[in-house]
Amino acid sequence: MSIDNYEVNDAELEEIRRRKLLEYQRRLLEEARRQEMLRELAAKREALLRKILTPEARSRLSNIKIVRPEIATQLENELIRLAQSGQIPIPITDEQLKKILLVIDKQSRREIRIRRL
Repeated sequence: MSIDNYEVNDAELEEIRRRKLLEYQRRLLEEARRQEMLRELAAKREALLRKILTPEARSRLSNIKIVRPEIATQLENELIRLAQSGQIPIPITDEQLKKILLVIDKQSRREIRIRRL
């Protein structure tokens, strides 16, 4: 190989490195944008829940979130939907939240029967 070939190879390698670096930077920027959008959505969600729930009800929801996060998320979605459609009075008290939780609990429970063969 001649010296000219090494220069071409170096130039090609440098171009590949530059493209990979640009691609990596683009991915980092996209991920940062996505994370920012998620933070904004979470902040809006929390603001809505602050308007919808009394402090006691928010405290109960926080406790539920620790124990059963999937139920808490389902409940938050339902509360936001109902509040936005005007189907429930605002603010929701702790007692009202308990009643809603009972309804959700009854809907989500499965009856398990064991039969002996």
